[in-house]
Amino acid sequence: MTETTTETLYCANHPQTPTALRCNKCGKPICSKCAVLTPVGYRCKDCVRGQQQIFETALWYDYLIAAVIAAPLAALGSFVAALGFFTIFLAPVVGGAIAELVRAGVRRRRGRYLSLVAAGAFGLGCMPLLLGPLLVVGLSLFGGVGGSAARGLFGLLWPMVYTVIGVSTLYARLRGISIK
Repeated sequence: MTETTTETLYCANHPQTPTALRCNKCGKPICSKCAVLTPVGYRCKDCVRGQQQIFETALWYDYLIAAVIAAPLAALGSFVAALGFFTIFLAPVVGGAIAELVRAGVRRRRGRYLSLVAAGAFGLGCMPLLLGPLLVVGLSLFGGVGGSAARGLFGLLWPMVYTVIGVSTLYARLRGISIK
């Protein structure tokens, strides 16, 4: 019979924590606090960080390009909100189309914050659409001019639906796969 010796391993980052787990890339012993579950198994945070840097290829000006593409196209696409109920069906199409145009504009490079910048620019592009009904609400509440506040709030419904659905679609399409 062969004897198996079990040596107690301790986490490389937490020397007081015993573990039986190792990073499947570098073999470093890691505890459950340091382990990151990836599609191929558990890895240490250093290996995951190194792998993510390979996938983050965006240059500094790609964020500017994403914002310049997303904001005006979101404002242009805001005419979808005038279609009322059909906004629910058309806003994801507009958000997805803008996401693909942003992806083409940055030449398919990926960055950690690229989806956030594009989504924020989409939201800023929708601001003129939202400011009109808000102005009606403000005037009716404080100045007594321009109609009732309820009409202004109802006027916000479809622009808000367009903005929320469009931003979420754009963000989801650009976010892609991320390992946390």
